[in-house]
Parts: sequence; C-alpha cells; structure tokens
Amino acid sequence: MNWKIIVLTAVIAGLVFLNSCQPVTTKQKVSSDFQDLIAADLSNCDYKPGTWKMIDGVLTRTGSGNNENIWTKDSYEDFILDLEFKVAKNTNSGVIYHATTTKGWDWVQQAIEVQIEDSYGEKVNNHICGAIFDALEPTENMVKPVGQWNHMNITVKGSLTKVVLNGKEVIYMDADLWDTANKNPDGTKNKFNKPIKDFARSGVIGLQDHGYPVWFRNIKIKKL
Repeated sequence: MNWKIIVLTAVIAGLVFLNSCQPVTTKQKVSSDFQDLIAADLSNCDYKPGTWKMIDGVLTRTGSGNNENIWTKDSYEDFILDLEFKVAKNTNSGVIYHATTTKGWDWVQQAIEVQIEDSYGEKVNNHICGAIFDALEPTENMVKPVGQWNHMNITVKGSLTKVVLNGKEVIYMDADLWDTANKNPDGTKNKFNKPIKDFARSGVIGLQDHGYPVWFRNIKIKKL
C-alpha cells in the first residue's frame, strides 16, 4: 500500500477517534461547571419554615399557603439554570429570576417568571407552562402530562432569555423590546406597571408556591 494512503488513513482514523471522544469530554466539563442551586438542607435559601423540604433529592412544598416561595440567598445576573420538575393536577408554579424583593407579591412587578403549570394539551398562550408569564407565549406547548418529569433549561444573558423545555426551544426573548408599561411588543396588554426592559438584570432566583403541589430535582446553575 502506498505510504501516503497509509498516513492519510491514520490521520482520518485519529480525527474520527478524537471527534467520538469530544462529547464525553465536553459533557464532563459542563457538568463540573454547574453547581447545586439549592442545598440539600436548604441552608442557602430564604423561605418560611415548614413550607419546603428536600426529600431524597426532590424539593417539594410542604405548606398549605399561597405565595410561600423559596428564594436563593445569592443573587444571579447571567446564568444557565437546568432543572427537572413534575406537576400534579392544577399545579401552578414557576421559576422567578432577577427578583430584587421577596416581600409579599411585590416581586410580581419587578421580576420575570417562567411559568410552570399543568397545561398539557392546552392552546398556546402566555400563561401555559414554558411561557414568560403574561409577556411571551412559548412557540409550542411542550409540558408532559401530570406525574411525568419534565426537563427545563433557562439561559439568561443581558436582555436575552432562552427557555428549552423537554428538548424544544420554546422561548427566545429580548427584554429590551418590552419598552412600554402594560404592553407587550405585539400590542397585547400585560400586568406590568413598568416596562420589562427596565426590570433589574440581577437578583435572586425563586421557585413559586401558588397553593398547588409541585416537585423539583437536579436543580443546577452555572454563572456566565
């Protein structure tokens, strides 16, 4: 066999091998970059005692109230948040980020919420699971039926938010386009008394209690 062919064959084989190894290396690196958002004993969170509990790695609400959210003590600016969640019948919850206050319902007017809800099979709107609540509907309703685990990945960088739900990118939002109070870029009304573009770009992260069961696990975050 011609020596040039031998060398070329060896080079190609080497490249194929390196390429096959790359996903493993990348996955290991990404995994090591992520940290637990919530400690197993909830010590890095603010919440009302008796309202949330981590059981065998699964975080769930144990209270009977409403708006008894659990909040991180640390603030986050740009990040990737990766988690799994499960809903029950009528579950209404959410992932709240860039909150600068956790008092009462004050966070509603100055933080963004990615909706988590029992909305399997419902028509797409800005209140179903995966939506930026009251601001932007997902491209598709991707939530699974009650009792099944869902995977959500939220990337926030500057004015941009991307949400991937069960493998599908359902939200790509530029908050700078929300430049008018009580109004979305498409002309529909929202509940926000100031433009979303003026919301803080750093704050704590919360998981919402809205009076219904919800479960979270594998809650990981990476600061960007």
